[in-house]
Amino acid sequence: MAVAAIVPTVPSASSLPGTPGADRNEPSALPASKGRVPGNTGIWVGITCEFVEFALLFCVYFIARAHFPESFEEGATRLSKLAGTVITLLMVTSSYFIACSVIEMRRDRRRRSLLWLLGGLLLALGYPLAKFLEFRWNLAHGITGESGIFFTVYYYLTLTHMVHAIWGILGMLWVIVRHILGIYSAEDYGGLEALASYWHATDIIWLVIFPFFYVLV
Repeated sequence: MAVAAIVPTVPSASSLPGTPGADRNEPSALPASKGRVPGNTGIWVGITCEFVEFALLFCVYFIARAHFPESFEEGATRLSKLAGTVITLLMVTSSYFIACSVIEMRRDRRRRSLLWLLGGLLLALGYPLAKFLEFRWNLAHGITGESGIFFTVYYYLTLTHMVHAIWGILGMLWVIVRHILGIYSAEDYGGLEALASYWHATDIIWLVIFPFFYVLV
């Protein structure tokens, strides 16, 4: 009995690291962000509604274009391609900055995450400013919603998109406040992901609007 008491217990093969079944009870080494939908259910309901809304508006665009092709061809030449290009660059770059913010938060680099998010906000604020300057340029050149069917559809679609973008900007402000208060962490950053998801969706819609009005026509 004494000899048996001093014999060390040999671990089973399944408990040795590197053997099959060794890590069954160990926490996964993969980041929590993999294998799941980013954000939350609420934001994806909102994104779905946004996509449905613009799908209907794009149907209006194609119906109007089919009935008034000359108006669309002539109207596109009167728009400022510079303004459309600037807005596109602002939207794409701000989306990139917010994506970088999410990545830095996953790495538990909160300060870098906040700086990327602030940069994304500054670029996003350039969108309504650029749109205001574009509309002022349009009015100076006699382009109003009553200038033809092309411009009616153009104003309706772009103004609707800007409303969604403003909602996204307000969301950025809310997330920044929560970020500064230390609410987000490498383990819990769902609000930041939800913002990024919404802003990317809004960006994708603009990437459809831009060629429809400024390039392809």
